[in-house]
Amino acid sequence: MSRTSVRTRGFVMSSLVWMVVLSGCKAKDEPFTDSGSATTTTTTSSSTTENGCNIEQLGNTVGLRLCTPEAQPGYTLFAPSTSGTTYLINLEGEVVHTWISVFHPGESAYLEENGHLLRTAKDNAGTPFSGGGAGGRVQEFDWDGDLVWEFEYASPLHLQHHDVERLPSGNVLMIAWEYKSEAEAVAWGRAPAAVDGNGLWSDHLIEVDPNTDEIVWEWHVWDHVVQAFDASKPNFGIVADHPELINLNLRSTGQVGGIPDWNHMNGVDYNAALDQIVVSVHNQDEVWIIDHSTSTAEAQGHTGGDQGGGGDLVFRWGSPSNYGVEVDKQLSGQHDPEWIAEGLPGAGNLLVFNNGVTWGESSILELKLPVQADGSYAFSGASYGPSAPMWMYTDPTGMFYSSFVSGSQRLENGNTLICEGSTGRFFEVTDAGVKVWEYINPVGAQGPIAQGGQAVQNRVFRADRYVEDFPAFQGVDLTPLGVIER
Repeated sequence: MSRTSVRTRGFVMSSLVWMVVLSGCKAKDEPFTDSGSATTTTTTSSSTTENGCNIEQLGNTVGLRLCTPEAQPGYTLFAPSTSGTTYLINLEGEVVHTWISVFHPGESAYLEENGHLLRTAKDNAGTPFSGGGAGGRVQEFDWDGDLVWEFEYASPLHLQHHDVERLPSGNVLMIAWEYKSEAEAVAWGRAPAAVDGNGLWSDHLIEVDPNTDEIVWEWHVWDHVVQAFDASKPNFGIVADHPELINLNLRSTGQVGGIPDWNHMNGVDYNAALDQIVVSVHNQDEVWIIDHSTSTAEAQGHTGGDQGGGGDLVFRWGSPSNYGVEVDKQLSGQHDPEWIAEGLPGAGNLLVFNNGVTWGESSILELKLPVQADGSYAFSGASYGPSAPMWMYTDPTGMFYSSFVSGSQRLENGNTLICEGSTGRFFEVTDAGVKVWEYINPVGAQGPIAQGGQAVQNRVFRADRYVEDFPAFQGVDLTPLGVIER
């Protein structure tokens, strides 16, 4: 393990078809020099804070296309996948701040209350891990762009990837792959036909203390598998009898033969009230919830922690056939599971970007989880609920689709910010599905794209909106610097 520390000191649903007609004005066009529907089974009440923005320029190929008074006031953070620069823009699409790294993002980037930027970095050279979301390094920059902390987790045996999460303790939770050889996989019960000389990349979570760079907690998929292939192995069992375990012989959709990246976690979030972690597992078309109250020793086993099951799954949703229940799956290639924060409309519910790879159409799902008073989850003995989302956004025209990356965020006014990652398109919708803000990332592989030019290679993993009174903005200069596009 290599660590580097640099411091100067931390389902079938009806549609609401809508039309929006706006009279708008042009936004500033100085270059920076450095449609939809929703369905719900409940009504969310929220107050809308108008921002005074009234811009419609739908002919724009990049940058701002739409801004209405109903958009949530604040600033939007995004890190283009082909650039080392992370941007903070206002509602009018003007840059107000940037951070620059020598590394392209390993996908995620977050602005913290102290004004620091926490980001992943793509630095996987010399490792066998080359899949989407490959990282290897986590960086923290202060508001002025100085690197104040860095952690490297890259070797021939493991690689950080995709996403991180700052915990209330100040520690950082990271997703990572670990390499298992073909021989190790077969010895643990993987069917020989489902693995080859490339071995398996099995996912795990590590919690790092930035003050010491020590891994203070970890959890491994490898410790929580069941398989019905080889009765001579200690993890042999009937898959349907163990929804708390992961079938070692699951294959991703369309797989022929072995696939190294058999889990492909791509998003992580933490719930402090429950002391639980949720992860999105792309290649299993599921979200899993894990008990974080365990010690590392308990997380390796099947007893201990608040829920009593050690590191076993306490909840899973999206593809019941993974644990032997033959009903239609509801997730496909999903990203960005997020518990809606306390004080926001839908607080406590889980928001998921459902890429819909199987169906060729994406959607945003809001799930009311069957969590009980003790933090456990109701289980019928067949499959975990809910049977359907309580709210869903989709586009009846079929024009909303991203086969990879992407995310969503519940905003203070009850709207939802959506990142259609493969196209670099960010848009905000009301709970009725009305689009009130839209922006297209104008940064491609060759740098800023000219207005009127085609937006290509401009993918973005995720975009997040921060309200105007977010603590990071206190006492700093947010004067607009112009737009990014040429």
